[in-house]
Amino acid sequence: MAIKLGSTPEWRKSSRSTGNGACVEVKSPAAVAVVVRDSKDPQGPVLTFSPEAWSSFVTDVDHGAFDLR
Repeated sequence: MAIKLGSTPEWRKSSRSTGNGACVEVKSPAAVAVVVRDSKDPQGPVLTFSPEAWSSFVTDVDHGAFDLR
């Protein structure tokens, strides 16, 4: 999911969501962090990533590194 660091203060649902309820949401309220949460539990825990770690993860997803075989 491409997001503009530091300029995405609102939660955005993943473009890879299929509508089955198993979605993640992402925001980047600051240029130094990307925050991820489970859309089914918006008050629950969040994961925080550095921009570099998030970019690496998204690249790996795009290249199929986590596809189920």
